[in-house]
Amino acid sequence: MLRRWLQRAYARLITTTTVVRGIPVTVVNTRPEIETGDVLARLDQALGLIERYTPHYYRHLRRDFAAIAVKRYACRGAYAYDTGTCIVELTFSVNPDFSATQVAAVIVHEAMHARLHRLGFLLEMSDRARQERFCRRAEIELGRLAPEGGAVIERALDILSAADDDVAPEVDASLAARRIAEADLRASRAPLWLRRAIARRHGFTLE
Repeated sequence: MLRRWLQRAYARLITTTTVVRGIPVTVVNTRPEIETGDVLARLDQALGLIERYTPHYYRHLRRDFAAIAVKRYACRGAYAYDTGTCIVELTFSVNPDFSATQVAAVIVHEAMHARLHRLGFLLEMSDRARQERFCRRAEIELGRLAPEGGAVIERALDILSAADDDVAPEVDASLAARRIAEADLRASRAPLWLRRAIARRHGFTLE
């Protein structure tokens, strides 16, 4: 019972809930080297770029996103259809090798998925490549208007020219989640017994 309480307390400790530019935001910070304040500042900057340079997309995402969650994830971003949540990958969000415009492009991309979902388009694998291309074109629009948008345009154009299987590859979500959890637990400053208990929940042993 005590250990369960401590696990829940640890989860609360690494989770921050706030509002950024009117959007509910949750940050699950499992990396000791990352400051949550830096995550929120970068998110605010990215949303500000969308609002300034593509206000039509910003108006839509304000309606279509129920929330934004910044946490460890298998790719730069995703849209959770069941909760209406835009997911932004934690380490990507503050990586100095990526500009705020690149973070903004991920949010715009997921906002397009949210828009399609609101319009009744389901994310079926047979149709996924077409939807991904639609989202990439929105990234290009942002990249042409916002500062430091060259990397956004280059990446989006490369993906648009790829085969359908490469445009929308399938990801083993459970395997990716386990690998992320293992890396984060090894870097964590939490007590070893707690890290081992969390590892068992993810199906692996932490030595």
